[in-house]
Amino acid sequence: MANYLVTGAFGLIGNRVRTMLEAAGDRVVPIDVVRETEDGLPIVRADVRDIHRLHAVAIAEGPFDAIIHCGALSGPMLARDEPTLIVDINFGGTAALLELARIHEVPRFVVCSSTSAYGPTPAGLPLVPETVPLSPNTVYGATKAALEALLHGYASEHGLSGVALRISFVYGPRRTTDCDIREMILSGLGGRTYRRAAGADFYRQFIHVDDAARALILAAKAETTGARIYTVTGGSRHTMAEIVEMVRAAVPAFEAEIGPGIGAGDTILERFDISAAARDLGYRPSVDLKEGIAAYAAWLSARREGAPAAPRSPR
Repeated sequence: MANYLVTGAFGLIGNRVRTMLEAAGDRVVPIDVVRETEDGLPIVRADVRDIHRLHAVAIAEGPFDAIIHCGALSGPMLARDEPTLIVDINFGGTAALLELARIHEVPRFVVCSSTSAYGPTPAGLPLVPETVPLSPNTVYGATKAALEALLHGYASEHGLSGVALRISFVYGPRRTTDCDIREMILSGLGGRTYRRAAGADFYRQFIHVDDAARALILAAKAETTGARIYTVTGGSRHTMAEIVEMVRAAVPAFEAEIGPGIGAGDTILERFDISAAARDLGYRPSVDLKEGIAAYAAWLSARREGAPAAPRSPR
């Protein structure tokens, strides 16, 4: 039985990593800034920036076989008016945890990066590999690119073994921050028309939370050495107009009015190459987007009707 430290255990991805590991029989020390999840799962309270608190947790609960770091501000839509807070939590928190891994000789470190680290991707490539130059156009994306560089530094200088996963747009049960799929489903369930001035032709590459969590677990268990960077998506790329039709199939009452073209603030991302994650980690998407949307709609509908909120896999 392996022992994992999982940060961000209250959050969308961290919670799912925790429940998947525990279901497989592993031990998890879940940390976050709250004491329990909404359904009563206990959490060890700790701020990822507080190195002294992290040391206390490691002494009490370690040794750890791996750290899976999901605790961060989870998207460019958050704290836009407080960019230094984004840097403090996303970069500073990662630095504290890397130092924890170094001091306590944790053999494996896995961290959530993001496809936001890329910024606009080069046009004309059939698939975008991890090796293209990064040009993040948000502070959030810049922190993700920076933490990847820090991971490389710790691997090179201190022998740490780690993986950063550039995860695309995550959807699924327990998502609370802005998400087009979530807002569309809730609009349909609530009898409201979903409206955007533009964006029908904008391509999104979503990944279900189950696939994101599974990729992180695979990375924690893989035998790669040094610092490795991989992109993981749900394996498909669809326009917003196509996603509207998938939501309508799940929620027949859903209506949308989305103008053509690309919306303000949308970053053009060509289709990502996820073959490296398949080759080295064994990652392959398991949740089809249309099926995932249908299952997510059912979960959101059940919550509205007062049914138990436990997420269920689309398959």
